[in-house]
Amino acid sequence: MNTTKTIVIALGGNALLDPQTNGSLAEQIRAIERSCEKIAQVIAKGYRVVLTHGNGPQVGNLLIQQEAAKELVPPLPLDVCDAMTQGQLGYLIQQQLREALLRVGLAKPVVTMVTQVQVDPNDPAFANPTKPIGPFYSERERPVLEQKGYVLKRVGKGAKPWRRVVASPEPKEIVEIESIKELIDAGSIVIACGGGGVPIVCEDGRWRGVEAVIDKDLASALLASELGAQILLILTDVERVALHFGTPQQVFLDKLSVREARKYLSEGHFPAGSMGPKVEAAIRFIEGGGERAYITSLEKALEALEGRAGTEVH
Repeated sequence: MNTTKTIVIALGGNALLDPQTNGSLAEQIRAIERSCEKIAQVIAKGYRVVLTHGNGPQVGNLLIQQEAAKELVPPLPLDVCDAMTQGQLGYLIQQQLREALLRVGLAKPVVTMVTQVQVDPNDPAFANPTKPIGPFYSERERPVLEQKGYVLKRVGKGAKPWRRVVASPEPKEIVEIESIKELIDAGSIVIACGGGGVPIVCEDGRWRGVEAVIDKDLASALLASELGAQILLILTDVERVALHFGTPQQVFLDKLSVREARKYLSEGHFPAGSMGPKVEAAIRFIEGGGERAYITSLEKALEALEGRAGTEVH
């Protein structure tokens, strides 16, 4: 096996926190430990690995804490919460991955890069926020929150049907890309673009964070392309991409060309809130010069790289 190939592995939320648990620190560590065992197996095959990850449950919990404590301490904006969860999850992954590597006889440095990702301040997503974040709110709470500038949409039922939504703009540039490259070249395993990265805009020559969430898979594809990685491995909670998912007509796909993927996306087979961004990310990576992109489950990560599982986008 070619030991010089660089692979970007995008960890889904289920790899960091089992949705069936209460979200405690102990539960997060157990989930991350299981994930790191699989990642260590990939690294042991000789790949140079860069990790990205989601942060949805963690940033949602942090926003609840901000809201609950607002009478005691000033709440922090979303971009700062994004940075905080990058550090939180990076720290936990660093510890568990180092131990998993030692168990397979490897001693490698693992480094977290709190990553900023530049977006366009004129991105149309800012005029149409769609990404739900944080807790649910009641009708009584709604006017107060809207006075604060929150955009709320009814996304549920019952006593608290309202939820804050924010923009999800396109990632344009990884600000720390050169530093990430230097760490990789020095032999480090780098954790970057956690939660899609902290979204920033450049105005009058100055950077500032914005109230937005960047899609983790699209940021991972951009990172992989800017690094010149050969492989993008997107890990989710299903082994393969499927047409007519969840219906009697369901068909799993072993291979998917870019042309086919574009066609099925346009036909609505891959919803925007689930498989859509993953397929789009794989397409962008291949169109940007990547060799191979895989979408599979955490458990099948190594088998996918060996051509025995997952969906390969080519």
